[in-house]
Amino acid sequence: MTAPLDHVARIQQAWSRERPDLDVSPQAVIGRLHRLAGHLTEELRVVYRRYGLGEGEFDVLATLRRAGPPFERAPGELAAFTMVTTGAMTKRIDRLELGGLVTRRPSGTDGRGRVVALTDAGRELIDQAFTEHMRNERRLLDLLTPDDAARLEALLTTWLACFETPLPAEGRDLGA
Repeated sequence: MTAPLDHVARIQQAWSRERPDLDVSPQAVIGRLHRLAGHLTEELRVVYRRYGLGEGEFDVLATLRRAGPPFERAPGELAAFTMVTTGAMTKRIDRLELGGLVTRRPSGTDGRGRVVALTDAGRELIDQAFTEHMRNERRLLDLLTPDDAARLEALLTTWLACFETPLPAEGRDLGA
């Protein structure tokens, strides 16, 4: 008896039947990574929702918290660090400001610029949410053995470097 096929293997099997002239083996990795990313994202969103946040709001609060005292950044910096447009960032900041989690003020160095800062409530919320977020990520990673997790990290680091230039440790902004 053959082992049951996962979703990606069934798709590969169908494509191999329909297009035997194509090498569909990349789907074994890319397809599984794509599906896994969707599952992991949903598992992470559970924690964000528990704190009344969307993924974008969590990213903004986490970026401000990582900045260190006084926990502030210009909106353009926030957009760059979270990889969204300035328009999308404005909407996120608006929602967070309405919730009392951030404030906006004029920049002290750029007369036309603004600065977004965590409020005390925002800092308390992100500290709680990030603590639970790390517990959740640990739970998800613990589905693998420590050796498998270490090998996967090394492989993903190597592969990601093909798309992104790693920065020196100092001055680097790490993800949420």
